[in-house]
Amino acid sequence: MAQDLTLDVRGMEPPEPLERVLETIGDFAPGDRLKLIIDCEPHPLYRILDRNGYAHETVPGTVSQREITIWRR
Repeated sequence: MAQDLTLDVRGMEPPEPLERVLETIGDFAPGDRLKLIIDCEPHPLYRILDRNGYAHETVPGTVSQREITIWRR
C-alpha cells in the first residue's frame, strides 16, 4: 500500500532539512509520495533527487513558501 507522507522542515538549519528528506525517502516504494513543506528553494536537494531516480514537483505553499512533492520514478 502506497504511503503519503508530509514533512515540515520550516525553521530547521541546514543540513538538517536535506538529511531528514533523504532519510524519509530512503525506503520509498513505487507509489510512495512525500510532501515537503519548506520556506526556501532547495537546489542541492533537487540535484540529489534527479541523480537518484526521484521526481519532484514544486508549487507555492499554502502555509509555507514552497511545497515539494517527491516520488520515485
